[in-house]
Amino acid sequence: MLDQIHLLAAVTVLGVVEQAYFFLQVIYARRVFGISPPKISGPPEFERIFRAQVNSSEYFPIFLALLWQAGLFFHQGLAAALGLLYLYTRYCYFTGYRASSSERLTPIYFSAGVLWILVAASALGILHFFLSHYVGLNILQLLTA
Repeated sequence: MLDQIHLLAAVTVLGVVEQAYFFLQVIYARRVFGISPPKISGPPEFERIFRAQVNSSEYFPIFLALLWQAGLFFHQGLAAALGLLYLYTRYCYFTGYRASSSERLTPIYFSAGVLWILVAASALGILHFFLSHYVGLNILQLLTA
């Protein structure tokens, strides 16, 4: 069983490390700009870093759910590759947002596109499972026949 999930687990751990990096960047920015918790406002430079971290954290559970569903029901390798692409675009989003609010746009649109592909892969995989398991209809056999 582990050989069916090891890539998903590796991408998950990498995602957690990325989230930790984003959290640490906010802590560092709080120190640089002298902003103590629970305050979340300050210079635009701090607010951009804070928002980039919060936005990334908000999407992380969605990403994890889709990563694992697509990997388990569709294809582990494809899901892991899309997961790596998503994490890279989120890193680009974070660094872009840190520099300027306009530099976050291309990476956020690209990462949203990756999430939609994961949604499609998850839905197709789950649909195939239900049809083959409960209806006895194997779509893959029909397509290859």
